[in-house]
Amino acid sequence: MPHAVYTFPPGFLWGTATASHQVEGGNTNNNWYAWENQENKILENHHAGDACGWWNGRWKEDFDRAADGGQNAHRLSIEWSRVQPAPDRWDEQALDHYREFLRGLVHRGITPMVSLHHFTDPLWLTEMGGWENDQAPVYFEKFVRKTVEAIREYVHSWITINEPNVYVYGGYLGGGFPPGKNDLKAAFQVLANMLRGHAAAYHTIHVQQPDALVGVAPNYRSMAPARSFFALDRLVARQLSASYNDAFPRAMLDGQLRFAFRSQNIPEAVGTQDFIGVNYYTRDLVEFVPNPGALFSRRYFPPKAELSETGFLANVPQGFFEALRWASQFGKPIYVTENGVEDSSDSLRPRYLLEHLHQLWHALNYNWDIRGYFHWTLVDNFEWERGWTQRFGLWELNTETQQRTPRPSAQLYAEICKGGAITPDLVNQYAPQSFSKLYPV
Repeated sequence: MPHAVYTFPPGFLWGTATASHQVEGGNTNNNWYAWENQENKILENHHAGDACGWWNGRWKEDFDRAADGGQNAHRLSIEWSRVQPAPDRWDEQALDHYREFLRGLVHRGITPMVSLHHFTDPLWLTEMGGWENDQAPVYFEKFVRKTVEAIREYVHSWITINEPNVYVYGGYLGGGFPPGKNDLKAAFQVLANMLRGHAAAYHTIHVQQPDALVGVAPNYRSMAPARSFFALDRLVARQLSASYNDAFPRAMLDGQLRFAFRSQNIPEAVGTQDFIGVNYYTRDLVEFVPNPGALFSRRYFPPKAELSETGFLANVPQGFFEALRWASQFGKPIYVTENGVEDSSDSLRPRYLLEHLHQLWHALNYNWDIRGYFHWTLVDNFEWERGWTQRFGLWELNTETQQRTPRPSAQLYAEICKGGAITPDLVNQYAPQSFSKLYPV
């Protein structure tokens, strides 16, 4: 039996990632609350409701679970609508609440990474047109300035905006996010304003905290031509990837936002990236079809790939390696800010986790500057337009009783975090089906 141990670097950050609306509960002043209260916007008409009860104190037990599991980092987000419930009003009690969260992490030896925007907008901003309004970046900068001033004592690493590409595709190109539009012009306007908002936030953070690390966490979705020999498949895969994966981070290199055959110069974005976050879940195959309404493409999962229980994700670890290689081109430190799979039975997650971390280990051996991994997620949470139908947690959540129950992957991840390594014994114990993939003869 092979005895190789895949060891990760000393000081590597091992954590989980969460987002305010998905875990806090009681968020009633943002666009997602309004969206949930419209019929048939969320699968099975689910509501976030109490979520994981963090606003009512359940964060304490969950942070204890993270610490007991050897996690030394945690990524969470600040709910804009709590901090700024109206354009002319700040809620100091909400800021105190977030300070308490962050003190709780630091007290447990867990390094916080804070996201300042994770999909949700205050209702008052939505009523002004949301990010379609050219004043949105101005409002966002004011919120960031206020928030950073309040919590910078505990935070050194900031993500200004989580997955701007998902926000735009979900809300403005026919997805299931608010405001539910399908308008390419509006999509481009929103992406441009989010880039301006990021740039403004980047500069204001560095004024207040010069040594801070500030970045963005785009979603990277691997897109491979379905038929590598066919030039049109290669072309549409490249074009889709350029708009979805490349537009936002490349604009931080040269100030030029290129998206869906549109282009705009945003010079203030140049150089506003101290690190790059990578959110990776899956890969699509892309096939050319003669249908302009579908952007001449059809996407589907690799035919032999394992699918998650609702068919939402395919387990394609090679796409994760591709995502890390893609991130390395920007010449900045890399953090894996999200990676995980929905799996209520925990039958796929151990394999998914080990096989993806094996690819991460390979990437580290190319001397790419990867500094941490944040698994999605700690406890089952409200998964946006999919409600409670998907379970991404290392810990199972009973939404009726708020009881947490550890899945086997919680212990697997704890052993990896504590040992900083993947061993043959771990693979044999938790995912024997993956042994031949991690230890080929």
